[in-house]
Amino acid sequence: MLNKINKKNTGEIEKMFDSISKEYDFLNRIITFGTDAKNKKDIARIVNTKKPSVILDIATGTGDIPINLSKIKNCKIIGIDISKKMIETARKKVESRNLFDKITLEIGNAEKLKFKSNNFDIVTISFGVRNFKHLDKCLKEVCRVLKNSGHLIIYETSLPKNLIIRFFYLIFSSLFIPLVGLLFSKNPSAYLYLQMSSKVFPSGKKFLEVLSKAGFCDFKIKEKFFGSLSIYIGKKR
Repeated sequence: MLNKINKKNTGEIEKMFDSISKEYDFLNRIITFGTDAKNKKDIARIVNTKKPSVILDIATGTGDIPINLSKIKNCKIIGIDISKKMIETARKKVESRNLFDKITLEIGNAEKLKFKSNNFDIVTISFGVRNFKHLDKCLKEVCRVLKNSGHLIIYETSLPKNLIIRFFYLIFSSLFIPLVGLLFSKNPSAYLYLQMSSKVFPSGKKFLEVLSKAGFCDFKIKEKFFGSLSIYIGKKR
């Protein structure tokens, strides 16, 4: 099962997220017990301290991160995602808030970013990196498009450090997330995949090693929800 997860290609990921685009926000709130919205606001506060003028949000999904970032003054945000349906959902949300003057949404692949080098002050990625088939390649692309000393901010699932908490988290997530998918999703297998992918993702210090090899340094980790979610902050070396 884990091997199959690691081998999912871009086309399969695209179809999977297309199939859950309409329910994604609702189920994300359930799975994270409502902490997801607060954590994304925390990301916006972190970004605001960097005083960026242009931001790239990769795996933008339904647009929550760009919408939160839109409150930053004198800043433009570009959100990209491989899923056409996710982008369509995001555009509806952006349009309803009249934010198209600050937010641009496009179909895009993290492995082949169309943007010029040294272009963005900050790149954000929320619940995206663990779905990248070629993680190293994508992170090097992110490093390329960042300005010198620009920052990468990643919000992702992680495994709690505390062994007791980790034990109960693994049991709970193995049962709860697939059950939520089964009850509320048109594609329950997508939530089984997302749950399993969080187990094999190299979270914590292991992920920092991956980031370091891709060209980042000066790391900080902000753990959320008993360590099951993390915000990673790194700077382009």
